[in-house]
Amino acid sequence: MDLFSSIDIEPARKRMIELTQAIERYNYEYYMNDKSLISDYEFDKLLRELIDLERQYPELAMPNSPTKRVGGEINKTFRQVTHRFPMLSLGNTYSIEEIEDFEARTRKLLGDQPFTYTCELKYDGVAIGLTYRHGQLVQAVTRGNGSVGDDITSNARTIATVPLKLYGDYPDDFEARGEVVFPFTDFEAFNRQREMDGEEPFANPRNAASGSLKLQDSSECAKRKLMFCMYFMMLPADEKSGERSIENPALTSQLSTHYGRLQLAMKMGFHVQPYIKVCRNIDEIRAFIDYWDNERWNLPFAIDGIVIKVNEVALWNSLGLTAKSPRWAIAYKFKAQQVSTLLESVSFQVGRTGIITPVANMSPVWLGGTTVRRATLVNADFIEKMGICEGDYLLVEKGGEIIPKVVGVDVKKRRPEAKPVKYITNCPECGAALVRADGEAGHYCPNSDGCPPQIVGRLEHFVSRKAMNIDNLGSERLEMLYRKGLVGDVADLYSLTREQLVGLESYDVDGQRRTSIQDKGADNILSAIEKSKAVPFERVLYALGIRYVGEVGAKKLARYFRNIDAVMSASVEELASVEDVGEKTAKFIYEYFHDERHVLLVERLRKAGLVFVSDEIKISNVLQGKTFVVSGVFENFSRDEIKADIEKHGGKVSGSVSSKTDYLLAGEKMGPEKLKKAEKLGVRIISENDYLALLE
Repeated sequence: MDLFSSIDIEPARKRMIELTQAIERYNYEYYMNDKSLISDYEFDKLLRELIDLERQYPELAMPNSPTKRVGGEINKTFRQVTHRFPMLSLGNTYSIEEIEDFEARTRKLLGDQPFTYTCELKYDGVAIGLTYRHGQLVQAVTRGNGSVGDDITSNARTIATVPLKLYGDYPDDFEARGEVVFPFTDFEAFNRQREMDGEEPFANPRNAASGSLKLQDSSECAKRKLMFCMYFMMLPADEKSGERSIENPALTSQLSTHYGRLQLAMKMGFHVQPYIKVCRNIDEIRAFIDYWDNERWNLPFAIDGIVIKVNEVALWNSLGLTAKSPRWAIAYKFKAQQVSTLLESVSFQVGRTGIITPVANMSPVWLGGTTVRRATLVNADFIEKMGICEGDYLLVEKGGEIIPKVVGVDVKKRRPEAKPVKYITNCPECGAALVRADGEAGHYCPNSDGCPPQIVGRLEHFVSRKAMNIDNLGSERLEMLYRKGLVGDVADLYSLTREQLVGLESYDVDGQRRTSIQDKGADNILSAIEKSKAVPFERVLYALGIRYVGEVGAKKLARYFRNIDAVMSASVEELASVEDVGEKTAKFIYEYFHDERHVLLVERLRKAGLVFVSDEIKISNVLQGKTFVVSGVFENFSRDEIKADIEKHGGKVSGSVSSKTDYLLAGEKMGPEKLKKAEKLGVRIISENDYLALLE
């Protein structure tokens, strides 16, 4: 018998209200005031009781119930929404002189009117807008192109610092704008877990936050401890020049300034940065910028500058807008931080195709919110050009605040006896003599089938999404399978058994576990391997990893030769005659299939059940000679399906709009840049129905 089956609906309603109010209070105190009024166990118990009651009485569940934080909604397509208030970008500058010009220009435009500025931190995250009506969250939308964004309401509800219901006094209708960030500690913990699960780590917190907001399963977004930081409140009256129509007169004074709005927002339940400051002149603005240029590295999240705004809202309309940004605000972007750190050694990495990449191993240094220990030295020419010597102090920056890069040498710290870094002549993994082809910048190891990193690299390429799409086999797991002797080439993947996989573990030199495979993980891997047997021939050909054969080239080869045997027996001249396959690539293909080891590999993959015959059948020539660019989401086709359909009818698909494009096939959410270019070039824009009519 269900626990709540005997509860009358009114007592249930009352209990659900009590639980909701209690959970909201505990959340508010925890996330806004850093107070734990209840243990995690007790909190989870209350939340579970509310979830159970909502399942028992779904008609009583509120749209902004605290249970929405857990997620669970599936959103396969993110509906596009036109912003009620366009999300303009700010004018950016890296120069304090331009900030001085902005301040002087503002004073000139406003004359004798008294006013102040607000200075606040510029978050390095993902901008979104939250619409609230009568104190309830109604909608969450990404910035998009500033005019149109994606509806991400189900995912936004899972973010603990997004209020679902407001407290105290608030405007009846407004939009809260802010940035979604991934705090450093949570980001690093999440990446560690991904690596343990055999998945690729995210490159940086900003990209991770952006990807999280577009996850189809909101429960997955809930697992990532994102934070919403509000920085702006937009009222309907702000769009009407000079008009002030505030539903709650008691809020008039607080809503009259940007600073007042943010202070009110904190009382309403929003997470607002405590670092915002009201400044009266350029000297105070400059002092704020100077302070945070140094102090930013001590923050728990990433910022990339300072935003300066005129504080008095009534003056915004007086100052107006440019085509892209408001005249009453500007962003000062920090210059990339540069640090000097000791070069401890140079190691040489071997890539999938044998290319050698020199890497600087440096004394750990804090840079741009993370500890940096390594940076690429590109190739032999780069090392020589920089004049890098052993034991040098390297000058390091983060390219785009993301990837560490060496930008110079601190020659003042160089030891007198320092010797230039020597580039290796033999592969550091297998010992083969390195080769440098004419006209190429990099050295490479020619021992493609006996060099461990190249073998593991080919395995990674083979299982990648655009190739065989074998999930749950990240680089850590593939390397473990290779080191354990279970996989020596891609064909060995199809001989793996559950008994071989379950319980496998690998550890680093410090004894820390890097990755492991348990029962469920083994089942998922074997299931993904089995599904890959249905991957079409063109992707199997791409997955083989033949040098210079990309996705497009593999597709053209598969459709021209129709099967693997025809490709393997083709001459260099025949291969080079295929569209998008040049003579250089043709020689590599010919050499690949005239190596007995690769012939045996193909036969083993064929016996494993992979597809080596093209099932593409040309239906007609009705689109012969016509070039299409496809953009957006379609009702009757996936994007890949409609591209394949065009080619089956003799048409050609291009990735970018040009003067040679005949049609831009436009679905929902099509790329605005493609549309703009098509209109400029006079390219005909057609819908899905127009396309079907062409075929008829």
